[in-house]
Amino acid sequence: MSFYNHKEIEPKWQGYWAEHHTFKTGTDASKPKFYALDMFPYPSGAGLHVGHPEGYTATDILSRYKRAQGYNVLHPMGWDAFGLPAEQYAMDTGNDPAEFTAENIANFKRQINALGFSYDWDREVNTTDPNYYKWTQWIFTKLYEKGLAYEAEVPVNWVEELGTAIANEEVLPDGTSERGGYPVVRKPMRQWMLKITAYAERLLNDLDELDWPESIKDMQRNWIGKSTGANVTFKVKGTDKEFTVFTTRPDTLFGATFTVLAPEHDLVDAITSSEQAEAVADYKHQASLKSDLARTDLAKEKLVFGPVLMPSTLSMARKSQSGLRIMFLLVTVQVPLWLCQPMTNVTGNLPNNLTFQSSKYLKVETLKKLPIQRMVFMSIQTS
Repeated sequence: MSFYNHKEIEPKWQGYWAEHHTFKTGTDASKPKFYALDMFPYPSGAGLHVGHPEGYTATDILSRYKRAQGYNVLHPMGWDAFGLPAEQYAMDTGNDPAEFTAENIANFKRQINALGFSYDWDREVNTTDPNYYKWTQWIFTKLYEKGLAYEAEVPVNWVEELGTAIANEEVLPDGTSERGGYPVVRKPMRQWMLKITAYAERLLNDLDELDWPESIKDMQRNWIGKSTGANVTFKVKGTDKEFTVFTTRPDTLFGATFTVLAPEHDLVDAITSSEQAEAVADYKHQASLKSDLARTDLAKEKLVFGPVLMPSTLSMARKSQSGLRIMFLLVTVQVPLWLCQPMTNVTGNLPNNLTFQSSKYLKVETLKKLPIQRMVFMSIQTS
């Protein structure tokens, strides 16, 4: 009875493919072109995990199919070798990252070839190669020249033990880092940003041209998060401070009853009294220990209000004339991801607003009806 001897057959053909460059990208201009790009793996010391061949198998099937149809197929492989794991391992062990990265790449390549994937190894990419990253640096300079790269102070997931910030995907549900299990704290940090928002409208419109499942396109639309409304500027009573709120319903501002500031907002420290300083500082610290997901997940109990910092009225509306006062509430529900960080609400028109209204911290005092001519304090900018 015959059987498949993989130890004999597979090395034979893998050797043949390597010797004859079977999967080298063709350059015949008369043929149609097809580009199949996999996500480059980080070459860890552990080698491939099961998730690598799961994705690579699908693109390999497609690449072989297109070759059989007569396409010039570009199907490269590379190594995302720069990153926190390599840096941390080098600091922990004292080993040269260049040396162990090269060893890990050799092992990954051996494993990938053993799986029989049809990569064009003549186009292998290594992100630690100066001939590669000089082009990423070149791209950055071009983005900077066009005003698309800028510095900004934004909240990051800081891990003191790792000495760096990590991505949201690397923060575990319990608020610790995926690598090492260290505490993660939200803190502001000045860093370089890329202005993807400059392409928001184009990204949104071009979704209609994509042959993707509608559910996936809806996810992208929600991620882009286009919202049409107005930027309304308020001033804090008795100070020279002001803040801007984005609203889709500026016509409801006559019924505004409170304003919410995120703990990270610049105004928080400025309007905190000495009596409340300790409580505010403690609340800010507790908020910094929560991930963005934990702070915005409506299914979780997180509408826990911080200290009411100070009563305030809208600018130019005196107590004897205004129909409303606005109380500053320090909360974690509003995460400052937009340029306009605070929010202002009209109690009773949304479920979340009702939650605010029933809070023991919210005190609404109606004084007199606010005449329409008193709305001159608002500076509105549509967006």
